[in-house]
Amino acid sequence: MSLPDRLDPNKNTWLQNGPARDLLNLLNAKQADSTRFVGGCVRNALMEEPVKDIDIATKLLPKAVESIASDAGYKVIPTGIDHGTLTVVIAGSAFEVTTLRKDVQSDGRRAVIAFSEDWDEDSLRRDFRFNAVYCDGDGRLYDPQGGIGDATRREVVFIGEPEDRIREDYLRILRYFRFFAHYGSGRPDRAAITACARLKDGIKDLSAERIWKELKLLLAAPDPLKAVRWMRTAEVLQQCFPGSRDVDQLAQLLASETEMKWKIDPLLRFMALIDPSKARAICNRLKMSGAEKARIMAFANNGPVLPGEDFMDVSRRLYQKVVSGYVDAAKIALGKYEGRDRRDIEDMLDFADDWERPVFPVTARDLMDIGYAPGKELGDLLWALEDEWIQSGFALSMDELRAKIGNLGSGGKSGGRG
Repeated sequence: MSLPDRLDPNKNTWLQNGPARDLLNLLNAKQADSTRFVGGCVRNALMEEPVKDIDIATKLLPKAVESIASDAGYKVIPTGIDHGTLTVVIAGSAFEVTTLRKDVQSDGRRAVIAFSEDWDEDSLRRDFRFNAVYCDGDGRLYDPQGGIGDATRREVVFIGEPEDRIREDYLRILRYFRFFAHYGSGRPDRAAITACARLKDGIKDLSAERIWKELKLLLAAPDPLKAVRWMRTAEVLQQCFPGSRDVDQLAQLLASETEMKWKIDPLLRFMALIDPSKARAICNRLKMSGAEKARIMAFANNGPVLPGEDFMDVSRRLYQKVVSGYVDAAKIALGKYEGRDRRDIEDMLDFADDWERPVFPVTARDLMDIGYAPGKELGDLLWALEDEWIQSGFALSMDELRAKIGNLGSGGKSGGRG
């Protein structure tokens, strides 16, 4: 099968007109054939995948790009100017423009670069062959590393020796599995897997933020299961966060996702991979956001969801725990069961979805109005009354709860009154 040497502008409207093409034309007007599209936009077009981000490579130096774009009235952000990257904002759309470059030195976390005017030289510092395909404004392709064939076959292959590319930046181990999750087909490249397994210890020197970002992007793939299995086989998953579980629970969750038509939820998928007893350590290790950590801890603290639970028992759990924690635990549990047991979990999910939090009929002010002074004893009494109310199935009224005060410890008998 012959490989394409050109993208069809009729199928890729971003090549024809719009802010990306305007920027390309503007830079090429300064120096002919100095600027081309590169990376994900070209790769995705070859794979007939949606094109989201459009990146541009240029021979022009960053200061020249900044001057040209600013003179045209565009906003320029120096997002990575030390490494040759500027972000140009046109009509609300952002485009990364990076000067051609080559690596001079790298320690596995950061690289010292020099600018270049050589497309081949620039391609050699990229990670995977299908990310090193360039395209001009007419759709003509330039493929110094053989990435067009990889894209059409949906193969993820490092440029040159995989170990060399990984030693330049150990994050490329995770990027390999992320790209395989989104774009790979069949078995992964043997040399890549071998290199990732051999150099996995380099992950420990990466920042937690970079690791967590890549994991979330990987788990956002339509079906990340094969990639995650290979990560575990290569012991990369374990290196990212000690406490990872067998992948079978993720497989069950993905099957439930498909059957129940749930939206892709990377954080829920992540929860299916962790040991709840180690959740706090994992959250701290990966330096998650407060909201992410809160949701994962609500799941971990919820405990297992089992078939056959009484609706009132579930209602008590929903009241005493965080509702999202129960829902997440139930979704993960669903895939473990079949038949009547599975329908039980589905019923509990429906119940939780419609559940409305009951209002405890007694407040601290109510107790103070009948003579209790503010303080620890009042707080303890309030907690005791609420527990009685929960155990009653939220049925006891304020008067019935007041009648129980004398039987609920010292707070109702002596020093609690003012």
